[in-house]
Amino acid sequence: MGNLQQPERVPVVVIGGGQAGLSTGYHLKRSGIPFVILDANQRVGDTWRRRWDSLRLFTPARFDALDGMPFPAPANSFPTKDEMADYLETYARRFELPVRGGVHVERVSRQGGGYLVSAGDRAFEAEHVVIAMANYQKPRVPTFAADLSPDIVQLHSLAYRNPRQLKPGAVLLVGAGNSGAEIAMDLARAGREVWMSGRNVGQIPFMLGGLAGRLFLTRFVLRFVFHRVLTLDTPMGRKVRPAVLSRGGPLIRVKSRHLAEAGVRRVGRTAGVRDGMPVLEDGRVLDVANVVWCTGFHPAASWIDVPVFDEQGEPRHTWGAADNQPGLYFVGRHFLHAMSSTMIHGVGRDARHVAETIAARIRSAAPAVARRASLAAAL
Repeated sequence: MGNLQQPERVPVVVIGGGQAGLSTGYHLKRSGIPFVILDANQRVGDTWRRRWDSLRLFTPARFDALDGMPFPAPANSFPTKDEMADYLETYARRFELPVRGGVHVERVSRQGGGYLVSAGDRAFEAEHVVIAMANYQKPRVPTFAADLSPDIVQLHSLAYRNPRQLKPGAVLLVGAGNSGAEIAMDLARAGREVWMSGRNVGQIPFMLGGLAGRLFLTRFVLRFVFHRVLTLDTPMGRKVRPAVLSRGGPLIRVKSRHLAEAGVRRVGRTAGVRDGMPVLEDGRVLDVANVVWCTGFHPAASWIDVPVFDEQGEPRHTWGAADNQPGLYFVGRHFLHAMSSTMIHGVGRDARHVAETIAARIRSAAPAVARRASLAAAL
């Protein structure tokens, strides 16, 4: 405690330096509002750089740009994760966004009429705090993972980079969503025997790289359905949102036939452990040397010491502005306002709305602050 510095006062603190935080910063800067972006990574884009080696974005480059700067790649190409990381780093530099790297925020709490943001020996006092982070924070694995034989190599998808991390032998991949399907293909291409466990999440009915996929995806799914139809403003969007939050979306790039052609074996849910080996819900025991958990993440928001979350761990908010907690905002979370909220092409709309809300609140508070200052001077 003796090394704790005097809190730095700043009107707006944005927590998170990924696409959500940078987009929020872009719109705050256009509004002329002083702010700072705090990010635990030392370098902008490192969250993307640390993902598995073969990862490419699911959306073509024309949909991978943040407001104000096109993505520097052919419109119909699918950028690599490193290209996305470099784009974000260039974006922050081009717009001179005040990103402070290596700052791990440990707590956000109420202080007077504003908030105290604590980060090690540093602290920030702010009237407005934007939590610009996705739901992907802490890896989720089932409790029975601890009962697997110590001879089995276990990795969560967050730690997976390439097949060389695994020992020789079969791989059980638990989780049949998009990350699971992509990693399964990565392993199959390396000649691994792969078992893919989990329920069928469905799939979009076209290939992203084909003509029909480009036209359908561009003109209908991303621009219209995900961005305009599936929102909290529509009955359909409000009905779909709980399912999206609980089960995730359908397979996008990898299809069931691709998995079958690659030799990936689809099996049911992994239910537990028997004699150190994973056992499926039908009682079958799999003799595998490796397990890759593609089982999602916890939001891990206990560091936000403000009563804003509901029973499911979702923030109570109206288009990013926390209910009954003035000055607290969220950007980048699943279905914040629309299906596109966590997508690169959709986060800008939410960021702009939050930035405009902050600007309007600061402007409306300015006359009252001036009156108080004038009264204090007169006394």
